[in-house]
Amino acid sequence: MILGRIIGNVVSTIHHPVVQGQKLLVAERLDSTGRASGGYIIALDAIGAGQGETVLILDEGSGARQILGDNNAPVRSIVVGIVDAVELEPS
Repeated sequence: MILGRIIGNVVSTIHHPVVQGQKLLVAERLDSTGRASGGYIIALDAIGAGQGETVLILDEGSGARQILGDNNAPVRSIVVGIVDAVELEPS
């Protein structure tokens, strides 16, 4: 799982039928404190996440395909949750 913040959308006119009608989101990767850790990921939106929201991204193709219910879907990353808070145990 990856913690990320939505920073944009990907718009395409030609794509695989599995993503027809689905949003593709660009998320910057975050560390456990919520700070940008470098890099980004493009993920299919399964929950209706929006700009600036902190999200949980499943970045494992088999799990993403299970969520979509299509074992042949060409999808690796999918947004599966909107994060309200991250609480860390003091070390």
